[in-house]
This record gives sequence, C-alpha cells and structure tokens, in this order.
Amino acid sequence: MANQSAMASAGTRPAVGRKDMYKAFAASLTGTALEFYDFAVYSAAAAIVFPLIFFPASDPVTGTLLAFSTYAVGYISRPVGGIIFGRLGDEIGRKKILVFTLMLIGVATFLIGLLPTYGNIGIIAPAILVFLRFAQGVGVGGEWGGAVLLSSEFGEPSRRGFWASAAQIGPPAGNLLANGALAVLTLALSEQAFLDYGWRIAFLISALLVAFGLWIRLKLEDTPVFKAMEARGEQPKAPIRELLATQRRPLLAAMLSRIGPDVTYALCTVFTLTYGIQELGFDRGQVLLAVLIGSGLQLFTMPLAGALSDRINRRLVYGIAAVAAAVWGFLFFIVLEGRSPVMLVVGTVLGLLCHSFMYGPQAAFVVEQFSPRLRSTGSSLAYTFAGIIGGAIAPFMFTLLQSTFHSWVPVAIYLSVACLLTVVGLALGRDSNVAEDEEYLRASAEVAGSAAR
Repeated sequence: MANQSAMASAGTRPAVGRKDMYKAFAASLTGTALEFYDFAVYSAAAAIVFPLIFFPASDPVTGTLLAFSTYAVGYISRPVGGIIFGRLGDEIGRKKILVFTLMLIGVATFLIGLLPTYGNIGIIAPAILVFLRFAQGVGVGGEWGGAVLLSSEFGEPSRRGFWASAAQIGPPAGNLLANGALAVLTLALSEQAFLDYGWRIAFLISALLVAFGLWIRLKLEDTPVFKAMEARGEQPKAPIRELLATQRRPLLAAMLSRIGPDVTYALCTVFTLTYGIQELGFDRGQVLLAVLIGSGLQLFTMPLAGALSDRINRRLVYGIAAVAAAVWGFLFFIVLEGRSPVMLVVGTVLGLLCHSFMYGPQAAFVVEQFSPRLRSTGSSLAYTFAGIIGGAIAPFMFTLLQSTFHSWVPVAIYLSVACLLTVVGLALGRDSNVAEDEEYLRASAEVAGSAAR
C-alpha cells in the first residue's frame, strides 16, 4: 500500500498488484469459459441432436432450420441481458453482475439437460427449450461486458489487448470443453444411446463447472477503476440515456466491429457441423475433432493476438484479420470439396486463426470506444446488439442459402459482407487512450493509501 501511495504522489501510474491482475484474468477466463461451455453445448446440440428429438415431424433441412432458430433465440435475448446487467455494471459494480449472470446461465443449462423430448410431452418440449435458451442468452448478454472490464481494468492500460483477451479465450475454451464432451460421448455411446440420454450428460455436468466459477468470482474485489469512480460518486444516473446522447459513433463502431468475427465463428463451429455431416458425408466425430483442434489452438492464438495489438496498431491487426477471413471463406469450401479429413482440420484451424486475430483484440477495441463511466453499458450493448446481426442469424442464413442455391458460394459471400462491415466499424472507431484509466488508477491508489494510513 505504501508503494502505491508513493507512486501516486509522485504522479506516476501505480501498479496494480500482480496477484490481483492474475486473479482477475483467471476469473474472467474461467467464468466466460464456463458460461460459453453451456452456450456451446447448446449450439452443437442444435446442429446434431435437437432436429431429431425436438422437431421430429420435420424433414432434415426444416428440422435444422428450426433448431437453429432456437439457437438464434439465445442471441436475440442477449440485448436484454446487456441492457439489464450492462447498466448495473456502471451503477453498482463489475463484480456483482458477474455472479448473477453465471448463476442464470448455469441453471438454464442444467434444466435443458432434464427437459423431456417432443416424443414425451409434444409441442411443450420445444416451447420450454426456447424459454430456457432465452434465459441462457440473457446471462451471456450480461456476462461479456463485465468479464472484459474485470480483466482489463485490473490490468495495465498499455497492455489492455493482452489482459482483456482473458474474456475472449473463454468462448474457445468453452467450445473446446463442450465439443470434447460431445466427442467423448459420441465415441463411448451408440447412436441411439447418444440420442436417448448421452447428450443430456454434457448439459448436466455444467452444474459442477458453474459452482467452480462462482467460487472464484466471489473471492474477487471490484476493479480499481470502478472503486475510484464509486469513491468520487461518479457513477452515471442513467447510463443508457447518457450513452445514446453522447457516444453514438463509438457504439456504432463497436457494434460493426463485432459482426465479422461472429459470422466467422458461426461458420467454423456451427455450420461446419451440419455442412460437413449432411453435405460432405463426414462422420460426426471427424467434424467435432476438427473444431476441437481449432478451438484448442485458439487458447494460445487469442492472447497472442491481443498482445500483438498492444505493440502494433490494434485496428490494423484487427482489419488485416477481417480481410483474411473474407478470403478464407472461399478457400475453405474449395478445399472441402476433396472430402479429405485432413483438409477439414486444416480449413477449420485456419478459419479459427483468422477469427483469433479479430476476436483477440476485440475486447480491448470495444472497451476503448467508451469512457470509463459508461464502459459496462456501452460494451454490453455493442456486444449484444451486434450479436443479433452477426452470430444470431448466421447459422440460419448459411443453411437457408445452401439449401436454396445448392451451392456454397452464397455462404462465402455472406461471410465476406460481414467482414466488410467489420472493417467499416474499425474505420469509425478510435485508438486506445490509456490516460483515462491512468487517472482513475492514480485515484484508486490514493484512496487505498489513505485507508492504509
């Protein structure tokens, strides 16, 4: 404490304790990983299980479209979570909202694992499924903004790309766990056993994972930036109204920047499952293995991309990756035509690499668009509303385009347009301004130093 006070009086930036930084990084990573495990289990199940057990009266294509419609509900409900929890993050603190969001999505996922099928209770089953999917989306919508601020506001402002990437590692980590669980169950069980009860196991074990995440988060304090605002009484009274009145361009820039990464991720991890199995004849295990390998590598490429964006202009790194993803979409389908399992893995890995170099710096870029007072609200709204335009409808549109035109070309064009919108968002955005955080960190250290004396 004395060192922090001395540094503050000297006019230099006080260092947040390394232990606190790593704890926040771990809490952000593990929390989002656990929540996206739940979300990813649903996404994979929507591609390979739900069309059969919740929509059995439909033909295969229609059943897939209906299953992806419930997938989209989880994105459409995200703005509800963003509005509720995003504003609370600016009003009452980053930490508190993260406990609520983790519990919400965990309970919803556990209940999906217990849900009777269409064959048991008829139309009520998919209706309840939609409701629980909605609850999942509300939880994820409030989670991301708080998790990003937890790690980035504990970390060094000049290395925000790296520290903020903690929350970005969560989705591939969760996807890795989810697809790994489904792959093990697929290999261990017969086709009928997997459809009868095997898929439920992946949902039910989320209770243990969520309990572990809660244990980590409850041990944390709130971020130094928020504590400094709280000490000064600077929390916004009406954050959404203030955001829309003063920061419309940053909100638009942040929203557009998210569309390309969302669509790229949906193509790599969701549509690839149905396209690879139904159109190209790959085994379910082969496609899941490709996604598994790509997601595993993202655990390393995400923080690498975030750290690189701290050394090079963040928007430049992000933009190059967006252009690469637009080109990759065409090459991916071309190499898949050979129906080679090896090329399936290579194509998926390269697609997720492009995604990493967009998604890794994304958290820092989005956070930097807003003033610290409105960061939770701005980040959450940008994340959730962009999710509707990007990730929510992407699997549905991919399937619809493929079934309508019987060609992958419209799908690749769709991805390219999404990446172009991301480039536009980056052009509208601003570069990092660490002075805003430095000032709040100095104030936080002064408060801590006074309390110690």
